[in-house]
Amino acid sequence: MMKITFLGTAGATPTKKRALPSVAIEYKGRIYLFDCGEGTQRQFLKYGLNMSKICCIFLTHAHADHVIGIAGLIRTLSINKRTDALSIYAPEGEEAKIRNLAHFDDSVVNYEVIVKPIKTGIVLKNNDLEIRAFKLNHSVLTYGYVIKEADKIRFIKEKAAAAGIKGVMFKEILKKKILQINKKRVPLGNISFLETGKKVVYATDTRPCKSAEKNAANADLLIHEATYTDALKTFAKDRKHSTAGEAAAIAKNANAKRLILFHISARYKDTKVLLEEAQKIFKNTEVANDGLEIVL
Repeated sequence: MMKITFLGTAGATPTKKRALPSVAIEYKGRIYLFDCGEGTQRQFLKYGLNMSKICCIFLTHAHADHVIGIAGLIRTLSINKRTDALSIYAPEGEEAKIRNLAHFDDSVVNYEVIVKPIKTGIVLKNNDLEIRAFKLNHSVLTYGYVIKEADKIRFIKEKAAAAGIKGVMFKEILKKKILQINKKRVPLGNISFLETGKKVVYATDTRPCKSAEKNAANADLLIHEATYTDALKTFAKDRKHSTAGEAAAIAKNANAKRLILFHISARYKDTKVLLEEAQKIFKNTEVANDGLEIVL
């Protein structure tokens, strides 16, 4: 199970109802945090997430509304006696800015903060997840992220039982791919199937771009910025942001299953206009509010 919690959904400036950008993805007891706007640590408390479970922070770019929250979060984790190292991934060339947030004062941080530069490609890979970065089109160097759960082999109980597979034989056939049972060869493929892992794509801040469309292909969930409506498309182009309609077109062209509009301008007190604009193009669209939880 993968749980996605939208901690902050505003763009550029906070509002009474929206904090600055941050999304937490919880998987197998770990939290992978994407962006860390001002007040992110308080949003953890507000929405019942355990910030001690944060293993990594992935930054899209170094604009203040996406990174300022790191300073407070790092210090609170230290006060709470964190000992595990914290890895922060940032676009290559922006490491000094992020390190300054960690060490700008004389506060004692009792654990290692590791700032790692990223380029296009795999950023992190373990037995459970692969996280890959891809370039976006913003006013500064910016990356989106693909969060892909590992594919898993699932046994078909009835077929496994009929073939005589039991106990430790399950591990054995996973390793050897084929077993000899009662003079009969049993291939792994005859008693199992490959379950495709879930795929989440996080793309903000950006103009619509081919790399976002390509990397969002067949995503179970696409989180894409929709700072403005099409009525402000010229403004969106100047500011290197996307409209709700443009985000919906990306989702449609990518054959994504579900679209969440994110990074909403403070001018939209009522987001119905954004939703309606997007749903004309891609029906399975929602507008994120702070505290929205999605389980995949």
